[in-house]
Amino acid sequence: MKTEGHPVLNNVCFLDIGTGKKFLTKSTMKSARVEKIDGQDYFVVVRDVTMDSHPAYTGEKRLVDTAGRVEKFTTKFKRGAAKAK
Repeated sequence: MKTEGHPVLNNVCFLDIGTGKKFLTKSTMKSARVEKIDGQDYFVVVRDVTMDSHPAYTGEKRLVDTAGRVEKFTTKFKRGAAKAK
């Protein structure tokens, strides 16, 4: 097997921002942040959402405030309608 054709697997720690949980694994990903865990260096990859915090896995229902989005949409098309006239 050729060694130059295969990616290098690194020790990686995926960190969930929402829950603070860490998931240790091997991946080809790297990051500038390195943390020593159990005597080994791990690249720390920060994630906003993982299976520990995603509503589909946790069963939580979250309300999303879309008022700002709707207002932005209406103002965008009001400007477009004024230009067309």
